[in-house]
Amino acid sequence: MQIVKNTIIIIFCLLLIPVAAIATAGAKQKSADGPNRVFSGGPLIAGELYRAAEPDWGFVNDISTIEMQLLDPAQSRRIWIAEYDNRIFVWSGYMDNFIGRLWKSWPGQAEKDGRAVLRIDGVRYERQLQRIESGDALDGLTEVISGKYPSSMTRTTVEDGNVWLFEAAPRES
Repeated sequence: MQIVKNTIIIIFCLLLIPVAAIATAGAKQKSADGPNRVFSGGPLIAGELYRAAEPDWGFVNDISTIEMQLLDPAQSRRIWIAEYDNRIFVWSGYMDNFIGRLWKSWPGQAEKDGRAVLRIDGVRYERQLQRIESGDALDGLTEVISGKYPSSMTRTTVEDGNVWLFEAAPRES
């Protein structure tokens, strides 16, 4: 009986090692300048802050992911981006249920306070996230997104609230 008890204690301790390592890595990343591939990060600090006229955003359709930070809370994450009609958009799926909203908290935070910073190729852009729930642009935009990513986003998924879509518009000073 003592052997079984000791074996269970050893197995439990061995299982705690990766759990502690993952928790430590996640906690450490929260104060880092930007996210890594797995964990969200802290505020986006490095990189030039873009202050010129609105750029031609077509280049973002050649970029897989960008870094996005909300100002409240000051937490950053990696996210997909698409350009349509020289406007840029970010989105979150799985928003039509409690688990999705719990897992992806940033869309609700962005709806309350849409101030954001996007870091694209090392350059930071101050933006205002504005939720898009309907409109004619959805057809063309969802076509661009489906061509770029393995996404099942459609006009209907946006209008039904499964996908929360945001335009990353210029922020007024």
